[in-house]
Amino acid sequence: MTHWRSFIMAGSALALLAGCAPKEEAKAPETPAVEAPFADVDTNRIETASGGAEWLTYGGTYDEQRFSTLTGVNTGNVSRLGVAWTHDLDTNRGVEATPIVVDGVMYVTSAWSVVYALDAKTGEALWTYDPDVDRAVGVKACCDVVNRGVAVYKGKVYVGVIDGRLDALDAKTGAKVWSTVTVDQAKPYTITGAPRVVNGKVLIGNGGAELGVRGYLTAYDAETGKKLWRFYTVPNPQKQPDHEASDKAFETVGNVTWGDEGAWVTDGGGGTVWDSIVYDAVNDQIIFGVGNGSPWNRTFRDPSGGDNLFLSSIVAVDANTGEYKWHFQTTPGDNWDYTATQSIILADLPLGENGAMRRVAMQAPKNGFFYVLDAATGEFLKGNAYGAMNWATGLDENGRPMEVAAARYGKTPHQQLPGPLGAHNWQPMAYSPETKLAYIPAQEIPQAYVEDPRFASKAIGWNTGADFSSGIPPIAPPDVAKFLRSTLKGHLIAWDPVKGEPRWTVDHDNAWNGGVLATAGNLVFQGKLNGDFVAYNATTGEKLWSQNVKSGAAAGPGTYEIDGEQYVTITTGWGSAFALTAGYAYDEAVPSSVGKVVTFKVGGTGLIADSNLPPIDRTPKAESFGDEAMIAEGAVAFSRNCMVCHGALAASSGVLPDLRWSAITGNAEAWKGVVIDGNLAANGMVSFAEFVTPEEAEAIRAYVLAQAHAVADPAGGGQ
Repeated sequence: MTHWRSFIMAGSALALLAGCAPKEEAKAPETPAVEAPFADVDTNRIETASGGAEWLTYGGTYDEQRFSTLTGVNTGNVSRLGVAWTHDLDTNRGVEATPIVVDGVMYVTSAWSVVYALDAKTGEALWTYDPDVDRAVGVKACCDVVNRGVAVYKGKVYVGVIDGRLDALDAKTGAKVWSTVTVDQAKPYTITGAPRVVNGKVLIGNGGAELGVRGYLTAYDAETGKKLWRFYTVPNPQKQPDHEASDKAFETVGNVTWGDEGAWVTDGGGGTVWDSIVYDAVNDQIIFGVGNGSPWNRTFRDPSGGDNLFLSSIVAVDANTGEYKWHFQTTPGDNWDYTATQSIILADLPLGENGAMRRVAMQAPKNGFFYVLDAATGEFLKGNAYGAMNWATGLDENGRPMEVAAARYGKTPHQQLPGPLGAHNWQPMAYSPETKLAYIPAQEIPQAYVEDPRFASKAIGWNTGADFSSGIPPIAPPDVAKFLRSTLKGHLIAWDPVKGEPRWTVDHDNAWNGGVLATAGNLVFQGKLNGDFVAYNATTGEKLWSQNVKSGAAAGPGTYEIDGEQYVTITTGWGSAFALTAGYAYDEAVPSSVGKVVTFKVGGTGLIADSNLPPIDRTPKAESFGDEAMIAEGAVAFSRNCMVCHGALAASSGVLPDLRWSAITGNAEAWKGVVIDGNLAANGMVSFAEFVTPEEAEAIRAYVLAQAHAVADPAGGGQ
């Protein structure tokens, strides 16, 4: 049986080709348009003012509901929304940031962690900060060199840099105030998430669990950058104290869930805190989501078969000390990259005794279940499937999934929903306290999971323990893109968290659509993969307005008010995990583009400029060569080393070079110079000599050319 769907998450790779585009230079204007205000923001102001005229933290408020009390744009006038202004973000890579707006200034990030300060009314540039990241760091980024935004606090702007730094900038000038390295930069850590700031502490996590790291959340002094506390999410290999805030948690509940052997001992175990971090002001605690294991496959990670805390868990710690308070594990013994790093939203719901209001934490993680927990204790209150799934039949009374036996995959592939990209990924959901609904950007992206027969534990390198080359043919079928697009689905689900069921659902033509914003104007905004930015009636789901922003629109939108006028804003840019791995399914469907901030207002008359990027010469640059055995060898080597960034079947989507049409495929020495010798390391394409032999590199070239000819001359079969 051919498992077409296994193309979707392509990548049992030893390393990544994540930084192959030329370095983009972000330049500040010679003369600032206006003087940037000094943003005097503290915890009280974030708690009381954000989500109204200002957008002071990533999720809109500390409760991260992504709900705005503004009504200037509403169901009655949203049809008259037009472009107020746009600003180029100088990149053709993925853009995922939600803009922060304070005192009339917008702070937003682009790829490679570049920060922009813009006049929020006009879009004029005030300053730009480029952290000057070595492009070779891109090889450590599983899912593009994206960044989801900044935090602001008492005159400083904080950004997590892709190479593991946490930088503090002067909000008025963009000058660097301090910089702290938050990770061991010799290991494959990255930072893509937005920091949060609470009571003088900057909170930041990290990513890298696919490549072999040990996750943690750290608090730093907002004024000096000094480390205050750290909470590890996985024990150290000796199960001994780290002399950190997490020690007691492992002594009391964590250590017994891990065996003494397995790849976690050398690979770190995973559990990175790469996205959701929420401050619960009522209980003075930080609630954060924890990611997948390293490697994914628990058979290799920990053959003892334990739950492996705190993988795929929601964890609460004391905001001042970082000490453990409670946890809830959404996917015990995670085997599938079912992270619990997705949006965590705090709200008051009538789930107490006799319908009394109860403060809850809500999440729709990758595994397809929507969870409602008591925010103070972590008690499981409610859980229901919000997406299609075949890995579990439901939840027991304690909220533990009742697994289907075949989901613990072995040598026989299991065609599974959700796949590793999840029923909901990083794109933030929203909650409206007026409609009492959560709005989930859901999706269906299947995956055939099967054990990797070549697995060998190593400390660094893409190493999931799952074989994603299984079932992939050496040559692309002519209709594979059309077929695969037909299997991918997206939905905007208005979810009633009290009843545990959808109120309404809007179906999309494809997966990987954008984050959500809800407003008191009874509106829900969402961007789509095809570039449509849409406003829906929050009560009924009726589509009220749409405009194409001429690029992918996956980021979480925001809104703010200046001089009595409401603006709605979104960052655009085609990229991130889905664009890299599933480019073959969208070949020519999503045009290459330059990332932008696009801001709307009622009556706006602006235009969104075309990118005018030169078209790709889609012709093979050499004749096919190699027999079937060589091409098959190249297919396996490609899937393990190149597929995650250059797409299954070597078909890219314009984010990184489409190797099928690359000039270097026509010359064996040029190809070797890039793949083995690292001649383009300065652009991010580092040497893969550690992972592939020269013979395997040549087999990959034969495979890539076969794919090119399969598209250019389908009748010729690619050979």
